[in-house]
Amino acid sequence: MMRELKVEDALIYLDQVKMEFSAKPQIYNEFLEIMKNFKAQEIDTPGVIRRVSNLFRGYNALILGFNTFLPEGYKIELKDIEKIERERESALAAQRAQQAAA
Repeated sequence: MMRELKVEDALIYLDQVKMEFSAKPQIYNEFLEIMKNFKAQEIDTPGVIRRVSNLFRGYNALILGFNTFLPEGYKIELKDIEKIERERESALAAQRAQQAAA
């Protein structure tokens, strides 16, 4: 069940995203695409969390603000962001090691 999402909250968040990435409109557009896919249930909740966290990497306030859109029972916390960062770093290190070995 979705918690009640106030239209004003969603619009405020979208404005924040648009302003933060005013120099990179492709990020805002990609966010809208992710949201469209999430609404159409083409992406599940863990998937949308992962994609938004990756897209907004380094912008923790925006990542945490995304909680507004999540169904009840889901919540992004700082420790989740840090875990995603660690996983990304491990994947990059493994990729670099493979390239070095090739």
